[in-house]
Amino acid sequence: MSTPDLETLAATYPRAVNRNWRALVGWLGGLVVLVGYLAYIWQAFDVSSALARANMDRARILALDSYAYKHHVELSLKTGKLMVNLEGNRRAAFKELPEWVEQDGEITRVEMPAGEIAYISQQGLRLEHNGEVIADITVTADGPVLNTPAQDWMRIAPNKIEGRPHRLTRFIVTKNKITLHVYSIGWENFWFDNSSPLHGMTLWQALTARDIPLSQVGAEIWSNNEWQHGQIFHAMLITILMAFCGTILAAVCALPLSFMAAKNINPLWLLRGVVKRVFDFLRGVDALIWSLIFIRAFGMGPLSGILAIWFTDTGTFGKLFSEAIENAEKKQMEGVGSVGAGKVQTTWFGVIPQVLPVLISQTLYFLESNTRSATVIGMLGAGGIGLKLADTMRTGQDWENTMYIITLIIIVVIAMDNVSGWLRIRLIKGAEKNIL
Repeated sequence: MSTPDLETLAATYPRAVNRNWRALVGWLGGLVVLVGYLAYIWQAFDVSSALARANMDRARILALDSYAYKHHVELSLKTGKLMVNLEGNRRAAFKELPEWVEQDGEITRVEMPAGEIAYISQQGLRLEHNGEVIADITVTADGPVLNTPAQDWMRIAPNKIEGRPHRLTRFIVTKNKITLHVYSIGWENFWFDNSSPLHGMTLWQALTARDIPLSQVGAEIWSNNEWQHGQIFHAMLITILMAFCGTILAAVCALPLSFMAAKNINPLWLLRGVVKRVFDFLRGVDALIWSLIFIRAFGMGPLSGILAIWFTDTGTFGKLFSEAIENAEKKQMEGVGSVGAGKVQTTWFGVIPQVLPVLISQTLYFLESNTRSATVIGMLGAGGIGLKLADTMRTGQDWENTMYIITLIIIVVIAMDNVSGWLRIRLIKGAEKNIL
């Protein structure tokens, strides 16, 4: 059997062999339009200026604060008082100096985690590394004066000198005080805060101690004032409640309306058009905007978040459900109708078994997705974990708490995804058995 040549193939299948120049020009034109649009966005949003204004030093500090904690060693040059505290919180001040801080007369020696040793006094700051002086600052009435060559990790101003010789070490010198930031990796006091009788113990030590009941360990963790485990857990439950109630209410309301919007169920085009426009209106307004409206109407709280999710998802569910109903196979509907079934029975036995897996799958997916949406809505004032997250971000000093809450949100979303997947399989299989 001979192989056909190119001319024969071109004559038999001209569209497959010959180049479609119109399609090629269309693709190139689309690419040019896309590049032009991206260039317009770059110019319209002034991306170049935004990148130029980006403070990467600030970003690195915030990133470090998310997985490390710092102690403040502060010497007041007016009163001569030395204070060591956690995260700059005066309520978390050390009653006795830690072992890495030593006072010898007027001079205080501080061992830094990266190997530096700082000597602070009323006269100023001297910072050594491996026996070599890397910074020597004298404090005068006019402000701090640097006596050693300036380094690229220093910032020198007339009234302040600060430096970060290592990511775990920072100093700030003004004419009024000298402050050292000593970073350590981890989350300090995560289980037991400073006021707890179990402070200083690890979780394992507390759990295995014979004279400490488990109920006390749990109570101390739950009432931790620094990490607020109890309040955060309650806020997370509120967020899940908002997502669950809003999603279920939206699915229940959208289901009957979706049958009214399906052309193969409702022959009245005017009614179908009105219902579809209602869906467009509800989902056209974002959930964040709905939440702001309901917060003004009903005040701050989870009710506003539930209503926002309810309204938005009713429009989305209505569109998805109605399209699934319209795509149902006519043969099954005709088969049910051929045995004398009425309109309601035809819909119940001919349409619902086909679309039920889609309805369940979409509802459970939105339940998982709305957990994230409820977090964002909560930041606007609807409460829940979003409000707690906004509080930690507002101060700019509690980024370890921010990372803690973000980690919890990710864990909850993963758990919701697994649970919804398990429910999806069980409900769909159970629904198919009951219908069959």
